[in-house]
Amino acid sequence: MYRATSTTGEHSLSVTKPRLTARLRGRLTSQPRLTRRLLQLYAGLALYGASSALMVAAGLGPEPWNVLNQGLSELTGLSIGTVSIVVGAAVLLLWIPLRQRPGLGTVSNVFVCGLAMDATLAFLPDAHSLAVRVPLLVAGVLLNGAATGLYITAAFGPGPRDGLMTGLHRRTSRSIRLIRTSIEVAVVVTGFLLGGTVGVGTVLYALSIGPLAQFFLRRFAAPAPTARSVVASGGPSEQAILQR
Repeated sequence: MYRATSTTGEHSLSVTKPRLTARLRGRLTSQPRLTRRLLQLYAGLALYGASSALMVAAGLGPEPWNVLNQGLSELTGLSIGTVSIVVGAAVLLLWIPLRQRPGLGTVSNVFVCGLAMDATLAFLPDAHSLAVRVPLLVAGVLLNGAATGLYITAAFGPGPRDGLMTGLHRRTSRSIRLIRTSIEVAVVVTGFLLGGTVGVGTVLYALSIGPLAQFFLRRFAAPAPTARSVVASGGPSEQAILQR
């Protein structure tokens, strides 16, 4: 411990040195933590897009939002990944009246998932037999759960659709379960009417994504972020996103 000739100097040094040491330690540990979170975010978003592509390729019914994307793709002639980007951006505009704050993960979600979906579909062969389509579907659902756990625990902000859900929850005081169900029923019906596929895969996804995501959230959870980082990310809690 440093000592000074004056009482004031001794007091100042004895207080300042631990503070500087703690600050330096915080800087040294924050960089690996940030790197880990960024890797989780982009790995999760890329895997989310790839898993969505597997479900689309299976042809047994994708997750609800991709029923809508698929229907719009049939209507416009655009790739489903491009439609996903356009729909994500449109949903993000709905955040403005809801006073939601997007984070890095929010904006990245719009683009990375759609690009990863198109890239994966470009490499997947056509699946005709159930012996191929069923494994594609199951793999897609499982990987989607892992992807959800990865990008949510990165804590860089919710995806556009999750933010819409939590924003409506705050503005209307309705339950997360009711709002999420209402939104997803609406997009499934709209997508189906536009030509999207609704099938056993859609039902399987709806029943299994909650438990799967909860499992992977525990597996990938990083140390709890500080209050400041939570505010900066603008993201809802993991429980709020997954309550159905």
